[in-house]
Amino acid sequence: MENMHMQYNEMQITKKEKEFQRYIKLAESGDSDGQNSLGECYYYGIGTTKDEEKAFQWFLKSADGGNIVGQNILGYCYHYGIGTTKDEKKAFQWYMKSAEGGNITGQNSLGYCYHNGIGTAENEEKAFQWYLKSTEGGDSNGQHNLGHCYINGIGTTKDEEKAFQWFLKSADGGNIVGQNILGYCYHYGIGTTKDEEKAFQWYLKSAKGGDSNGQHNLGHCYGNGIGTIKDEEKAFKLFLKSAESGNSNGQYNLGNCYLDEIGTTKDEEKAFQWFLKSADRGNILGQNILGYCYHYGIGTTKDEEKAFQWYLKSAEGGDTVRNLYNRNL
Repeated sequence: MENMHMQYNEMQITKKEKEFQRYIKLAESGDSDGQNSLGECYYYGIGTTKDEEKAFQWFLKSADGGNIVGQNILGYCYHYGIGTTKDEKKAFQWYMKSAEGGNITGQNSLGYCYHNGIGTAENEEKAFQWYLKSTEGGDSNGQHNLGHCYINGIGTTKDEEKAFQWFLKSADGGNIVGQNILGYCYHYGIGTTKDEEKAFQWYLKSAKGGDSNGQHNLGHCYGNGIGTIKDEEKAFKLFLKSAESGNSNGQYNLGNCYLDEIGTTKDEEKAFQWFLKSADRGNILGQNILGYCYHYGIGTTKDEEKAFQWYLKSAEGGDTVRNLYNRNL
C-alpha cells in the first residue's frame, strides 16, 4: 500500500511538471490564458519552485495583452505587494481595466476599492454599482458585498430583506463568507425569521470551508447550545481553529476558554497570551480583558499602568459596556 501511495504521488508530481511545461510553451507563444496559468504555477509552486516575482511578470504580460482575468490578478498583485512593490493606485487602474472589460471578479474588486478608498477616493454609490454589476454575472463575493451594502445602507437605501436575499445567493453559491453571514442573519433574525437551527447549519458549512468567522460563530453555538446540543469541548476546538487563523474574536474566546476552564484545562498564562493577540489585532473585548489581566495579575505580572492603557484603548474603541474596571463577560 505504501508503494502504491508513493507511485501515486510521483504520478501527480509528473503530471504537474508536464502541465507547467505546457503552460511555458503557451505563454512564450503569446497566449494570454497560458500566461495567466504559468503565473499561477509560479505563484502556487505548481510543477516548479514558487516564485512570486516570476508570477508577477507573467501576469503583467497577460494583462498587457488585454486579458481581463490577468488584469484583475495584476491589480491584486499591486494591491497586496505580491512579486512587486505595493501600489494601490496601480491596483485600482488594473481593476478598472478588468471591470470595464466585463470581468465579474474585477468588478467586485473595483467595488471594494471604491468602498474602502483604495487607490481612489471613497465613493459608496460607485462601490454599490460595481458590486451590483458583479452580482449580475453571478460573482459570489459581489453578492455578499452587495448584501453588506443593503444591510448597512452603503450607497443605497438600507434594506435588510434584500441584504438577506443576496447573502442567501452567495451562500448557495458555496461562498464561505456568505454562508457565515447568512448564519448570522438566521441567528439574529435579520431580514428573515430568526431560526437558530438554520443559523447553526450555515455556520457549520462556513466553518467546514475554512472561514475563521464561521468557525468562531459555530464555536459560539456549541458553547451556548444555540441550534444544537451544548458541547464545550467542540466549542474550544473551533475557537482554537479560528484563533490560529488570526481571528481576533476567536482569540478572545479561546482566552476565555483557558481562563474559565471551558472545554479545556484552566491555564491563565495561555489565556493571557490569547487575550494579548486579540488585543493587538484591535479587538476591544480583547483589549478590555487584557487590561483586566494586568489589573489583577492574571497570567502575567500585575501592572496597573498597562491595565489603564488597555482599558483606555478598549473604551476609546467603543467598549462602553465593559469599560474600565468592569469584567461583565
